[in-house]
Parts: sequence; structure tokens; C-alpha cells
Amino acid sequence: MSDDRVTEPDGPESALGRIETEVALLMRLGEGTRRATGTAEHRVLDRAAYVILRHLAAAGPQNVSALAARLNLDGSTVTRQVSAMQRDGLINRAPDPSDGRGTVISPSPAGLQRMAAVRAARTRLYGGILGDWTPEDRETLADMLARLNHALEDHPRR
Repeated sequence: MSDDRVTEPDGPESALGRIETEVALLMRLGEGTRRATGTAEHRVLDRAAYVILRHLAAAGPQNVSALAARLNLDGSTVTRQVSAMQRDGLINRAPDPSDGRGTVISPSPAGLQRMAAVRAARTRLYGGILGDWTPEDRETLADMLARLNHALEDHPRR
């Protein structure tokens, strides 16, 4: 396996350059690892459906606008994804209790089952990848990734 890491110059920006490179590699390697994993459990949901189901399972039923805002996606993109998920029986629609004209989306039992299968497969995968890490290092990584994700969520978008 080649090492695509770039050596950054010393100085106050060197850590930022390393972070940028490592995040780019994380995204590429993470997606490549997911695609290359031989188990069918990883492929029972596409990435978009998995993220939507995880959010709905944690946050509860939501309308498409709230879901799009939370996931930082265009409403039309989420509408297409949700329509495909509904065709596949992964979500349910119900009247919006706060606005009878609209609908809210929630995971169906089949959607929750598939989401749980993907989550379990990913947890096993990362358990193997991080098998020689100490529990403390795993906790530190989880905390730092959560902190990075919160900072990315809070960053203003145009």
C-alpha cells in the first residue's frame, strides 16, 4: 500500500496542512474500505440512506426541510433520496402534527433493521482495524472525531 501522505513544512500552519491531508485520506480510504469489504451487510443500504436513517432514528420524525437543513443538503436532493427510500420500504410518511399540509418521515421497521445491520458490520470492521489500539486511544479518536464533526456542522455555509 502506498503512503500518500504529504510532508508539510514546519511552522504554525503545518498542523492544519496535516489535518487537511489526513481528512482527505480518511474520506478516500473509508469509502474504499466500505466498498471493498466482502460482506453483504455493508451494501444493504447506500451511504445516503444510512445517514438519513441514523439521523431519523436518533432525532425522531422530521419533515424533508428539517432533514435537509440538518444534513446540510439541498431539499430537492433529500426529496429524491427519501422518495427512493420510501419505494424501498425504508421509511414511513405521516401527516406533520405541526402542519397538516406537510408530512414527516420516520424509519420503517425494515429501515431500522437494515440500518442496524450496516452499523453492526461497520462496528465489527472498525473493531478489527483498531484492534491493537488501546481503549483510551479509541475513546480519544471518537472524542476528536465528534469534536471535528461539531465544528464542521457549526461552520457557516454560503
